[in-house]
Amino acid sequence: MKIGFAAPVSGAWATPANLVHIARLAERLGYPSLWTYQRLLGAPDGSWGEANRGVHDPLVTLSFLAAHTTRIRLGVAVLVMPLHTPAVLAKQLTTLDLLSGGRLDVGLGNGWAPEEYAAAGVTGRDLGRRADDFLTCLKTLWTDEVVRHDGPYYRVPPTRFDPKPAQTPHPPVLLGGAAPAALRRAGRLCDGWVASSKADPAAIRDAIAVVRAAAEEAGRDPAALRFVCRAPVRLRPSAGADQPALTGPVGKIRDDLEVLAGTGLTETFLDPNFDPEVGSPDAEAGRALERVELLLGELATPSGELSSRAAATLA
Repeated sequence: MKIGFAAPVSGAWATPANLVHIARLAERLGYPSLWTYQRLLGAPDGSWGEANRGVHDPLVTLSFLAAHTTRIRLGVAVLVMPLHTPAVLAKQLTTLDLLSGGRLDVGLGNGWAPEEYAAAGVTGRDLGRRADDFLTCLKTLWTDEVVRHDGPYYRVPPTRFDPKPAQTPHPPVLLGGAAPAALRRAGRLCDGWVASSKADPAAIRDAIAVVRAAAEEAGRDPAALRFVCRAPVRLRPSAGADQPALTGPVGKIRDDLEVLAGTGLTETFLDPNFDPEVGSPDAEAGRALERVELLLGELATPSGELSSRAAATLA
């Protein structure tokens, strides 16, 4: 299981300087990927969580990071499809893929916030069927020389869509969602699946089996699929008996990652944005950065062999 890292996109620590610093440090330490996520709005009472109170746009952030990195892959998990149209999003993603030298990974999902649908002027109905049409249209734009799409929800008249993405046939598309229909859609139409960070290991293992079975039924190679999960890490000085997974000292977090690796996930990425002591607008930015730098160094390899070198680097 590969281990990536999340960019500073939420809270007081999500500054331009910290974005560049964390991205370059992750790249230097050998992390294979850097991730963002989409949250358009926040709840007025804060009930969506500290990490969702103030979040940067994911594609603008990745474009910024593309200019400051050279090798690390750039991912979003996930973009909310109902907030976009396939043609406009295809143009944005294509441009980002070209400007980054073919380093883009695209996570897509249906979202969960009615407030965001309302703000974007779209409906929250028929999300599954709309997703099918969205994905088909997106791939048509990326692969056909002359594009024509007449779907139930999206239409593109006969036209050309150029330039095409740097990656062939297009950037990897990973679908989020936990419902059985979403899992089957990921296996049937996409390059992989993005697991919910709230799912337990048994649920992730079962979901991966459904995605693989759907891919096989569609005549696709299940072994070629990617399975990605956010790991919302919270670094703490000690491990309490009642602490949730991925919370505690480095050793406990590493053990929890080993459990995730046993589910069939091919990739996970460490995301400190969901730690209230890091990703909250009220967190102290300097201390948050120190905490994340320690995480980056200590978890650069599953064995921890880079720990002493990382400490020297960070000093």
